[in-house]
Amino acid sequence: MTSEAVTSANRMPDLGRVTLVDEVGVRERAARFQARSIKNESKTEALRLVLSMIDLTTLEGQDTPGKVAQLCQKAIHLHDALPGLPHVAAVCVYPTMVGVAKRALGNHDINVASVATAFPSGMALRQIKLEETRMAVAEGADEIDMVISRGAFLQGEYGFVFDEIAAIKEACGDAHLKVILETGELGTLDRVRRASVLAMHAGADFIKTSTGKIQPAATLPVTLVMLQAIRDFYFETGRMVGMKPAGGISNAKLAVHYLVMLRETLGNAWMTPKWYRFGASSLANDVLMQLRKQVTGNYQSADYFSKD
Repeated sequence: MTSEAVTSANRMPDLGRVTLVDEVGVRERAARFQARSIKNESKTEALRLVLSMIDLTTLEGQDTPGKVAQLCQKAIHLHDALPGLPHVAAVCVYPTMVGVAKRALGNHDINVASVATAFPSGMALRQIKLEETRMAVAEGADEIDMVISRGAFLQGEYGFVFDEIAAIKEACGDAHLKVILETGELGTLDRVRRASVLAMHAGADFIKTSTGKIQPAATLPVTLVMLQAIRDFYFETGRMVGMKPAGGISNAKLAVHYLVMLRETLGNAWMTPKWYRFGASSLANDVLMQLRKQVTGNYQSADYFSKD
């Protein structure tokens, strides 16, 4: 991709041929995942897996180096009273805080993810988006979470959106690219499906539901549509693409339902932080509380867990 820029003229899919979504069927199937009963041993395994897939996130205007460093310490020391827990997958911050996060994490095997491209609105010139991406990568970001230009997509300017994603992918260099669709603004599941296909063909390593800044954010039906798009893309191209539901997943029980849906839609190959993430700021604490209960039989007070 570095030798020749990807353009809409040579790789963009024909979105008019994208399979239409059976909305009733998707919603009924998504609802069934919430009715599954998981036994204790499997539940503990699932909770540990959820913990390993979390991107601990702070994306507020009041973020400071101290707050980011504190979040990194939480990532390193999730709950020292429960030894042997997996660490989270990444810490997600603004580009200006990437260097702070890298230094705070040191040699720990936790990635630094950075939002970019005028997050959360995406309302900026492409050159500015590219410079912001390059800056985050230069500061040490392992992953870039970009937002698509929803206004352009909703106007049918698919070539513009495709080319922008491809350009950002090139600017990422070795960093992985997660493409945020902001599904709450797309309006229909058919648009979610088309945007997913577009992003994957443009080079996305992950597709992600939401910024977490608007409602609705991640939902089971939206995530199911995106997982099905990933499955069909894999059958078509042989390339695996990751998935990240983000926003609104704040309790362990719901996160486990998402894992059940992941396994039944994409299979065991995707059941790893390499291919699946949760974008969350408060999910980790609830997972830790549930794991503590599995060990001791009692819930521990929320006061024993660090505030996000």
